[in-house]
Amino acid sequence: MMQQRFFDQAALLASKNTSLNKILFSFMLLGLAYLVCNVLNGADNFIRDTAENKIKGKMSLEIHKKVARLNLIDFEDTNKLDNLNKAEQGKNNLVLFAFDFTSIFTFYLPYFLFMGWYLFSLKPTLAVSIVFIFIPTAATQIIRAKVFAKLEDKSAPVRREYDYYESCIVGREYYKETRLLGGFDFFNKLYLESLDILQKLKYKATLRVNLIELSMQIFTVIGYFVVLLMLFNALMNQDISIGAFAAVFESISRLYSIMREIISDGISSMAKNVGTIENYINFLELDERKSALDLKLEWGDIFLENVSFTYPNSETYAVKNASFTLKKGETIAIVGENGSGKSTLVRLITGLYLPAIGRVTVSGYDTKDLSQKTLYENTTAVFQKYQRYQMTVEDNITISETNIEYNKSTLDNVCEIAGINMDESTFTEGYGTMLSREFGGVDLSGGQWQRIAISRGFFREHNLIVLDESTAAIDPYEETRIYKQFAKISKDKSAIIITHRLGSAKISDRIVVMKNGEVEEIGTHDELLQAGKEYTRLYTAQEQWYS
Repeated sequence: MMQQRFFDQAALLASKNTSLNKILFSFMLLGLAYLVCNVLNGADNFIRDTAENKIKGKMSLEIHKKVARLNLIDFEDTNKLDNLNKAEQGKNNLVLFAFDFTSIFTFYLPYFLFMGWYLFSLKPTLAVSIVFIFIPTAATQIIRAKVFAKLEDKSAPVRREYDYYESCIVGREYYKETRLLGGFDFFNKLYLESLDILQKLKYKATLRVNLIELSMQIFTVIGYFVVLLMLFNALMNQDISIGAFAAVFESISRLYSIMREIISDGISSMAKNVGTIENYINFLELDERKSALDLKLEWGDIFLENVSFTYPNSETYAVKNASFTLKKGETIAIVGENGSGKSTLVRLITGLYLPAIGRVTVSGYDTKDLSQKTLYENTTAVFQKYQRYQMTVEDNITISETNIEYNKSTLDNVCEIAGINMDESTFTEGYGTMLSREFGGVDLSGGQWQRIAISRGFFREHNLIVLDESTAAIDPYEETRIYKQFAKISKDKSAIIITHRLGSAKISDRIVVMKNGEVEEIGTHDELLQAGKEYTRLYTAQEQWYS
């Protein structure tokens, strides 16, 4: 309207039917309108960028909270892992979707309603005809939404493989072995193959949508020129003024551009991302681990009653019909060949996994009825595949128990148990030494790192401690010393040792022998040797190591 007023005043000035002051006033109003629009656009961009980062942070937190509430067995299910990958993609797209959706109702819709009213007031057919121009484009976006939703379902598992192969090539955890063993070409081949599959899936979907969109755009462009022809005809018939013609001519061009922006970019982006947004919502709706009891346990016996367990997508029992009691203050060793079910049995004992059949009770409470917080606050563990945190020595040890007060003597004690020699040549800053060359610190050998992991497990206050092949990188003599120390500190506490070195199992009160997922034997070292069954066979095969 400001443009029409300005152009009408300019036409009147040319015919000397108005004053210069009036046209200057119209020019100032037009300039003020442009200034307000630019200021509002700038404010919108600033607010959007700031809010976007905050919202993404909040949504990431929701994903992490959801992950914490899931059953840990879900991370053995490839479908659930795909859902997590899709949720990460959907998180970012949901923010964009929300802003685009908000823009439609706060900017685009008011703008179109005003322009529709303005054009209708000039000539009704102008307003009505514009609506039909963009119907083909709108229809295209419905098709786009369906195509890209299917694309996301196909892409998620391939994208997980792609990310994994990439980490095998350049990840800190893998790159040394990948290069030394000559595995780079192998992983690079798999990486490129998965990338090629992703690109082909995206190419097919994009090509299909773009061909449909191109055909629809032809009709839109034809409609645009029809509107301009109608506008010119209205001017020739003196249905509108020259100022109105100039203003509408410029406005039609802008309106066409904005409509293309909202439909081809805004709605197109929303349609493209709606599939990943559904994945984010579906992830938040996954079944969670249901537990009602959140309490402070008075530690007692752990009892397994006819416990069986299978992993997702497997028909074979990893643990079958296991029954025994881990008494308070008792140390047991779990031994057996690879794949016999040792680690799975421990995950059931500690409540990480819940049995499919039977039950596990801790101090009389079924693990299915206890919260994860209740189960884990009494437990500590050292695993063969431990984490090498790129932090200081002190942080690496104390991260297992951040809510307790401690002093240097506490650190000295757990380091002595784990066999860590805090010599100045290696640990130049003492417990403040950074364990990462990437951050200006030092790196350790595999055995030294394993000792750090052991000290971390011992530092945590606990009633149950698990050592799962935790001394695999340490020589047998040092392992014996650590286990003797372990036996001392585990007195009056429950303890579990998983080991392939049967000589180390002798320190335990009882030994549980696993075979094909079943508890084959239970007894002391001497009792099992006298029985002459599976344990005797395993021990005899290693006997020369202990002679």
